[in-house]
Amino acid sequence: MAKNYYEELGVSRNATPDEIKKSYRKLARKYHPDVSKESDSEAKMQAINVAYDTLSNPEKKAEYDQILDHPQGFAGFGQNGQGAASGFDGAQFYRQGNASDFQGFEDLFGRFGSGFGGGDYQYQRQKRSHRGEDQHASIEVDVEIAYHGTTQNITLQIPTVNAYGEPEVQRKTLQVKIPKGMKEGQQIRLSGQGQSGINGGENGDLYIEIQYKDTDRVRVEGADVYATVDVTPWEAALGQKIEVNTLAGKLGVNLPKNAKTGQQLRLKDKGIPNKVPGNLYLVLNIVLPQATTEEQQQAYENFAAAFSSFTPRS
Repeated sequence: MAKNYYEELGVSRNATPDEIKKSYRKLARKYHPDVSKESDSEAKMQAINVAYDTLSNPEKKAEYDQILDHPQGFAGFGQNGQGAASGFDGAQFYRQGNASDFQGFEDLFGRFGSGFGGGDYQYQRQKRSHRGEDQHASIEVDVEIAYHGTTQNITLQIPTVNAYGEPEVQRKTLQVKIPKGMKEGQQIRLSGQGQSGINGGENGDLYIEIQYKDTDRVRVEGADVYATVDVTPWEAALGQKIEVNTLAGKLGVNLPKNAKTGQQLRLKDKGIPNKVPGNLYLVLNIVLPQATTEEQQQAYENFAAAFSSFTPRS
């Protein structure tokens, strides 16, 4: 049996929006055709894009849940609850049961694509023009872009609905201007780049959510940036002033005496330069030099003698 959208993303029906987003991002990194070595990467990427487009939209998600909870009301709609339109006959749908049994479902079919209905329903939908659906996508960019902004070409796989009401993925290459100061999770709106309108209706908009790539040295939380900085044992012990190359430029920083690995130093307003600037947190990492000469080994022996009472494993 084919997977439903929740199974496609590997989440439960009770998953939070953050859990849905995290699962999507993890799968997108694994199956994106540009980087994946999986043989079915393109088909898999299409499937998770379609699933995420529905489950990340509260209205679409609620309507999709109705399909899963009332499969008897969607005879021929597909056994997997995903809106597969094959074999579905709209005219037959209207002949089954009372009209009250299906109250409110007209909008539901409209949101999942005008082609789903077929028969009389499809004919009625085609007599009116409708604005295209807004669509959503997420991209990962380097943190440096938050400080300077950029314009770059990006290729997106956008979930859409074809003329037969079947979900599919459309590739779009767009030139996107990413302004300086965007916090993680903020969106860029591209007017008219969403799903095409029906019968002359205007196109929907495309909303691109910005995510920043985490590395083993830098991570972003909202507008705050956390960056690992290597320091020597004597710089940390003596509380010396050091010069640090940061995303905000070269900065002079006074270390506190007896600083420890993992200790964070807050540099106010040196994070992402948003309307309300974030902070830059320097996460200290004490690095021990290797003793490769006799003189250096002797220095360590003198150091050990000076701190003979120090017992880190007590």
